[in-house]
Amino acid sequence: MSLNAGAARRDISNRKPLFLVGYPHVPRISEGIHDPLWATALYLDDGKRAILSIAVDILFVHHRTARECREAIAARTGLAPERIMISATHTHSGPVTSSILSWRDDPTVPKADPEYMAAFKAGIIEAGVEAVSTAQPAAVAVTTAHSEGVGGNRLAADGTHDHEVGVMVVRRRADRQPLALQMVYSMHPTVLHEDSRLVSSDFPHYTREVLTAAMPGLQVLYHNGPSGNLSPRYHVKGQTFAEAERLGALLGRQVLEAVRRLGDADFREDLTVDGATCRAELPPRRFGSVAAAEAELREAKETYERLKREGAPHGPVRTAECTVFGAEERVVLAQAEQAGETAAILAEYNPIELQALRIGSTILACWPGECFVEYALQFKQAVPGAFVVSLANGELQGYIPTPQATGYEARLSFFEPAAGEVMVTATAALARQMLAGAAAAR
Repeated sequence: MSLNAGAARRDISNRKPLFLVGYPHVPRISEGIHDPLWATALYLDDGKRAILSIAVDILFVHHRTARECREAIAARTGLAPERIMISATHTHSGPVTSSILSWRDDPTVPKADPEYMAAFKAGIIEAGVEAVSTAQPAAVAVTTAHSEGVGGNRLAADGTHDHEVGVMVVRRRADRQPLALQMVYSMHPTVLHEDSRLVSSDFPHYTREVLTAAMPGLQVLYHNGPSGNLSPRYHVKGQTFAEAERLGALLGRQVLEAVRRLGDADFREDLTVDGATCRAELPPRRFGSVAAAEAELREAKETYERLKREGAPHGPVRTAECTVFGAEERVVLAQAEQAGETAAILAEYNPIELQALRIGSTILACWPGECFVEYALQFKQAVPGAFVVSLANGELQGYIPTPQATGYEARLSFFEPAAGEVMVTATAALARQMLAGAAAAR
């Protein structure tokens, strides 16, 4: 058994001015491209089974869009959709690609541009097809890096964080040169803020620059891990491209250090791969009365204004401001529930699709939506050596918070916090089944 691999990417940047999505109440129309948005694909084939990962520089990939692209790639390559994964890096400096109910009353947020959506989907599909068609003999090494200083918990400076970066390096067998690097790191890419009107992937752009400068010709897949409560909020010195470069380059150097520790013995040519999906029913959330939601909004506004008056630091002020945003969106959701509109969305999203990709004994758990990092840590404890990719094959109209969460994220959630436990349990069972099957086949 011998491993083959292929990698490719497509520029999915918008070619005309479009609204940049990620911050509410700001008519933020793009004025140019600072760095291209990419759809980057990695194909791995062990001779019997194959898998394909695609990382996309965008806020969200709707599950219908992901399914359409996966099925189109399957039709052109013969690869089953269940073995194709598409994740969003979650940049807040790219065009709208998904409709979120809680944004409905924000007049600045438009619907997705049809022309851009056609190009967006075409780029994803073309990158995937090319990765498959250019596969060549390869070897893979899996390692981890430790990230410190790029960001942390955005709700509390000393809150839970995941410093581990999952790293997979693929090199050509012919010349032993790097072909692709697939990384998983849990962190909101939100250094750039609402005053930036340039298209960008935020700090991951600079992470990739460090890696490709050291390894020319490398294709980098940057997957965002569960980071619903993580961001650079307590680490930024400003919200500029210079600051994005400082943090992104720091992460790049940390990953590069881990890669340079790899030796020839770490690269395997005989790894097997596999992919599978399952469905899980998540417990839906009720949004309560409109009056109660409006009372929460008033309270959130009062807290935000008080912190500003008191001259509180940036981190707590921004957290309070985001709580106001969440309270505003909670009013919208309560109104929608009262009007019977949330039931249709729940019926479309639930049950959700969960996925696991196996590379040798390493599992990539692939979850839709924005989960809190605690669930990723819980999964990695249940399945040692695994990594968790978030916003994979879809979004969930909001967050999957922990039961203790009370801020913005807790208000913007279509599902009860117990949904996180459901996702951990179901994906862990799928992963164990795949690992047991691989062990039995040896």
